[in-house]
Amino acid sequence: MRGRFISLEGPEGCGKSTQAGLLATHLRERGQTVVMTREPGGTPTGEMIRDILQHHASGEDISPEAEVLLFAASRAQHVARVIRPALERGDWVICDRFVDSSLAYQGVARGMGLETVLAANEVALGGLWPDVTLWFDLPVDVALSRVAARGADADRFESEARAFHQKVAEGYRELAKRFPERILRVEASGEIDAIAECVSAHLDCFSEVS
Repeated sequence: MRGRFISLEGPEGCGKSTQAGLLATHLRERGQTVVMTREPGGTPTGEMIRDILQHHASGEDISPEAEVLLFAASRAQHVARVIRPALERGDWVICDRFVDSSLAYQGVARGMGLETVLAANEVALGGLWPDVTLWFDLPVDVALSRVAARGADADRFESEARAFHQKVAEGYRELAKRFPERILRVEASGEIDAIAECVSAHLDCFSEVS
């Protein structure tokens, strides 16, 4: 039996990485074999691309077009080497960001357009989409204040202007309208435990109907 593919999405500082770990624990307690992974990254090649994208590793300004294709290249390797094999084994895959991030960040916030980004990712995905996507929705100012509170150096995306992050938020809202059967909204401004309960409830309902 094919496994299940869950992606977690949202703005910087929304807490999805924390929730990914809690969700994995919840599923393992229910007897599932879980593979946790992330984008960009998830493979040695993907992690090298992640460094280029997030930390100015090349020292060169990256064009929006190159950014889209770098993400797609990382995703193609990720799907081929990690995600698809895990699903074929019957495992559940929890991915911290997937193609919706490219759609929101590059398609909307960078102005590349959703259709352009979808076309660039067609080969990378090979028809593979998440079974369900948990979108952690958080007001932009709250998200940015959480990023600042970390005290760590901001990466390329975290250091973008507020207007960019506002467009990312708008992108996720647009995607939720476009893919309502797949994208489930999670209110991310509450306490960690309360958010985790909401996530578990969403996934329990998903499991019952899938």
